[in-house]
Amino acid sequence: MNLKTMIFLFVTGLLIASCTNTTGNVVKSSKYDDFAKCLTNSGAKMYGAYWCPHCNSQKEMFGESRQYINYIECSLPNQAGQTQFCNDAGIRAYPTWEFIGQRIEGELTLEQLSQLSGCQLE
Repeated sequence: MNLKTMIFLFVTGLLIASCTNTTGNVVKSSKYDDFAKCLTNSGAKMYGAYWCPHCNSQKEMFGESRQYINYIECSLPNQAGQTQFCNDAGIRAYPTWEFIGQRIEGELTLEQLSQLSGCQLE
């Protein structure tokens, strides 16, 4: 293999590696950025716990756009209860979505979140 071929393969490998995250999975598109921002701007809040599989699944639906969701962590670091903030808010299950005048427990589809918030899902 000549030097040009080796350099080409090395550069190609670097480009492919830069398109993946630390777990080796292809980084998800941020196509829900506007939707996630609209949810937050509409007053929607998601209460959850880091150890909750449904919460993690809910966040994964947004891909990288989850950074724009108003997510409130309720679990204490050692899983020995929940934060006082979530106790005061009356959170009993995870995830819990709160919209203006309404609270829904459980994982919701993006379509359901769109209907409940009035935010357009594109």
